[in-house]
Amino acid sequence: MKLHTIETGFFKLDGGAMFGVVPKSIWQKSNPADENNMCTWAMRCLLIEDGDRLILIDTGIGTKQSEKFFSHYYLHNMASLESSLQNRGFHRSDITDVFLTHLHFDHCGGAIEMDTNGRLTPYFPNAHYWSNERHWKWATEPNAREKASFLSENIVPIQESGQLKMVERIEDSYRGEALGFNVYFVDGHTDSMMIPMIHYKQRTICFMADLLPSVGHLPLPYVMGYDTRPLITLGEKERFLNEAVDHNYILMLEHDSVNECCTLVRTDKGIRADQTFQLNDI
Repeated sequence: MKLHTIETGFFKLDGGAMFGVVPKSIWQKSNPADENNMCTWAMRCLLIEDGDRLILIDTGIGTKQSEKFFSHYYLHNMASLESSLQNRGFHRSDITDVFLTHLHFDHCGGAIEMDTNGRLTPYFPNAHYWSNERHWKWATEPNAREKASFLSENIVPIQESGQLKMVERIEDSYRGEALGFNVYFVDGHTDSMMIPMIHYKQRTICFMADLLPSVGHLPLPYVMGYDTRPLITLGEKERFLNEAVDHNYILMLEHDSVNECCTLVRTDKGIRADQTFQLNDI
């Protein structure tokens, strides 16, 4: 097995929204904001090369939205999904599986493209697309709070293509015979978000999605304003971070613009980052 970081560029989100009830005077020490109170975030994906399988975890924001839509997010340093795959020696037609941690637009927008005739089609023509039934229902029948994050043009064409498959959730976990890795389910950010747990070089690599967007979110109260159930997130973070320390997990951070991976250590202030490093350094 080989793991590859796939960068799809940076975007900006409001710092207050990203840190919830935590005051700016505190969170800006780790994530400095610009003059508009916006902080820079990565849209980092993970490619798993495992035998004849090429499994892409998340796809970034994509390219098909309008200029007005993208203007809200200040896209910059735009490595593209296509160029990042090419830099690793792959083409989109090589991808066998696309695993979507959840269906918010910055995680799944690149799953679908708009062709020259204005048709919405899967960007990865030969891949199975993986979600789970609970989250799929949540995303296709969205509540008012999340409706702006669940864009039908990112979601419906996956099902219409016939390429959609579902991971079966058994309580809070899934044993990944079909994909080759296990999945940890969490419900605070959005219902039934999936955290891949990949066994690699005698370590467990956890692709953190939005349970832990960045190193700056390690303190327990640092919960995003975007989370639909912040108190559930608080409990999920505490359980997961303690497990990660106990088992020496490596956390891969999807949104941290500086730190790609980290390990954790217990301190007198709680669980904090121990070492930060690149995936290639493992």
